[in-house]
Amino acid sequence: MKNKITSLFNIKFPIVQGGMIWTSGWKLASAVSNNGGLGLIGAGSMHPDTFREHIQKCKEATNKSFGVNLPLMYPQIDELIKIIIEEKVKIVFTSAGNPKKYTDFFHQNDIKVAHVVPGVKFALKAQDAGVDAIVTEGFEAGGHNGRDETTTFCLIPMIKKEINVPVIAAGGIGSGKGMLAAMILGADGIQMGSRFAASKEGSSHINFKKEIVKAKDGATILTLKDVTPVRLIKNKFYKQITEAITDGATPEELKEILGRGRAKKGMFEGDLDEGELEIGQIAGLIDSIDPVSKIIDDIITEYKQALIDINIEKYNF
Repeated sequence: MKNKITSLFNIKFPIVQGGMIWTSGWKLASAVSNNGGLGLIGAGSMHPDTFREHIQKCKEATNKSFGVNLPLMYPQIDELIKIIIEEKVKIVFTSAGNPKKYTDFFHQNDIKVAHVVPGVKFALKAQDAGVDAIVTEGFEAGGHNGRDETTTFCLIPMIKKEINVPVIAAGGIGSGKGMLAAMILGADGIQMGSRFAASKEGSSHINFKKEIVKAKDGATILTLKDVTPVRLIKNKFYKQITEAITDGATPEELKEILGRGRAKKGMFEGDLDEGELEIGQIAGLIDSIDPVSKIIDDIITEYKQALIDINIEKYNF
């Protein structure tokens, strides 16, 4: 399966694993890379020393391409970038900030750059910044999200129409049929977060993984729009936030309720009541905790079968 994304990142399949906080450690990233995709280490929840350790362990666990996801608003970003250069990481996915600030610097160090965007205007800015690929993420996605609530399958053709660099579709994709649908709409590859969050290799707590499997239609919702939009599973913490919003809480008061370490408490430590449980809408279709090898094999098998199925008579008019 050769296309713009597989050629750009030197991978077998155009499947990127989202660099999720508290979930995307070296075990998950290396497993995805070893099975033909592009694994990403999620820097957003790591101190610099921990980040370096994960990169080094990932290099030991795979000889395939892997990268890191780097939130550009991370408070110690200069330290993380120094580590990226010293450890000779060759692929960086940036998010939550202006890619123009660092893209040229990364290119000078022979690093390919993809940037995550929630809409057309941000995609154009990323292209102007010189990124090698754009991840277009719809509001179905888990975690921090765009404010406009544009869906992935609306974003793909709108962004594809306006830009020339390869497009990776993210948000609400967790199956081979979803992958094919995204690519028919114009995507050159896909990025999956939630499906890999429920993998055996994911670094998140087993309680969180089981909660993903248990989730059904309507189990998640986009909230905290006046602070930083985030899609969460509806639990006790979510209800506390909802009540505060209903009572007219200010953004400052909401930040105080949110506090520090809520995502770690829920996703990494397994506190299903008081923790923040970030996951996408596609959780409603995830019904098992599987090894990465099976997840990718299932995706590709279903994708190929879907290609055959779209030629059958029932689709002719």
